[in-house]
Amino acid sequence: MTAETASADPTGPSRSAIDTTLRAILRDVLALDDGQVEGFDGDTGLFGHLPELDSMAVAGLLTEMEDRLDIVIDDDDVDGEMLETYGGLLAFAEAKTVEG
Repeated sequence: MTAETASADPTGPSRSAIDTTLRAILRDVLALDDGQVEGFDGDTGLFGHLPELDSMAVAGLLTEMEDRLDIVIDDDDVDGEMLETYGGLLAFAEAKTVEG
């Protein structure tokens, strides 16, 4: 999708749909239970806070995000800040879906 297409067609996934998909990805990749993932808010710590989210799990998480959200994540997109909290990861995912 080009920038022109994105601005002409604002019908990309809603914030709610991205949030739901991202929670499912975290649940599936990290083998977390539903209750734990549903309790995540914008300030919930991820990398460095969830023992399940180690450096090996990050690769799986990013791959699943690409597949399920139909986005491309470049190596230089990945930094500690986007993985620090659930809110940071959600904002990153939203920005990438807008980029197309």
